[in-house]
Amino acid sequence: MTAEAWAPTAPARAFTPPGVYTPQWDTRLLTRALSREDLGSATEVLDLGTGSGALAVEAARLGARVTAVDISRLAVLTARFNALLAGQRVRCRRGDLTAAVSGRSYDLVVSNPPYVPSPALPRRGLARAWDAGRDGRVFIDRICAEAPAVLNPGGALLLVHSSLCDTRATLRRLADVGLRAAVTDRATVPHGPVLRSRHRWLVQQGLLTGGERGEELVVVRAERA
Repeated sequence: MTAEAWAPTAPARAFTPPGVYTPQWDTRLLTRALSREDLGSATEVLDLGTGSGALAVEAARLGARVTAVDISRLAVLTARFNALLAGQRVRCRRGDLTAAVSGRSYDLVVSNPPYVPSPALPRRGLARAWDAGRDGRVFIDRICAEAPAVLNPGGALLLVHSSLCDTRATLRRLADVGLRAAVTDRATVPHGPVLRSRHRWLVQQGLLTGGERGEELVVVRAERA
């Protein structure tokens, strides 16, 4: 599926200040997957790496009880502001992925984590929102490993990332921790400015052949039996 084959949607009136990830194709693809989940007033949703809060606000709009987590103070403040702007209630917490909600479990976990392959892993700045180490899997692997501990029986994880990060590795890791996983959504989208800026390095790493001008995004859905 190409970017032109589906109509992207984004939360209305979302505010993203400098330093916070602006919702893009990945957020919108995950929003579509989220809309197919059976959410209600008793559904507990966890948004890991919430950024602007776009997914958290959408889950709240669909009726769920939502907790949003980010390691960035600015992102947490932005998510709170966007929830207020949208008239939705979202609990926002600052912390490192599931460590921020230790001891709690959820019916649905959604995440648009940093997944862009990068020569180094930044400790501060906007690049923390997308850079994820040489294979792009630093945070993906953590989420796969930590998901069972925060999922209720029958609960599900929705995770979006680029196929550059090895989709099969994600499916294997989720299977290894006892989750039933499959790719439920795909879309090929143009390379953004970050990938274009490090195109030569990605080719050198064998992650691109050199002729691509787009990347495939995937949504992986994993369910706890």
